[in-house]
Amino acid sequence: QVQLVESGGGLVQAGGSLRLSCEASGIILSINTMGWYRQAPGQQRELVAVIRAGGITNYADSVKGRFTISRDNNAKNTVYLQMNSLKPEDTAVYYCTADILTVTGWRQTLNDYWGQGTQVTVSS
Repeated sequence: QVQLVESGGGLVQAGGSLRLSCEASGIILSINTMGWYRQAPGQQRELVAVIRAGGITNYADSVKGRFTISRDNNAKNTVYLQMNSLKPEDTAVYYCTADILTVTGWRQTLNDYWGQGTQVTVSS
């Protein structure tokens, strides 16, 4: 059973920083894209940043220059989101996601997995 577990959320003042972590565990053959989404109250879930297996990254315009996504250099099963210059509008539940190739019985399957979410609150 594959799981994604996030950590690092919390309460911070505007202008502050937080670092989110997400570790994938279970029977994992390989991980392609990993990323972060967020969902604020009453709003749809939106993409924050993604990083592909080759290291290519994409960011939402609203976080470019402030957030940095990266992956663990060794295990490659952990993704981080360094968030600097935080604004009140960054307040949301942040979700980790990953495209993971796993094994079920004799069959390899590629699925999207999601973490449980971690709350980030930025006070003004």
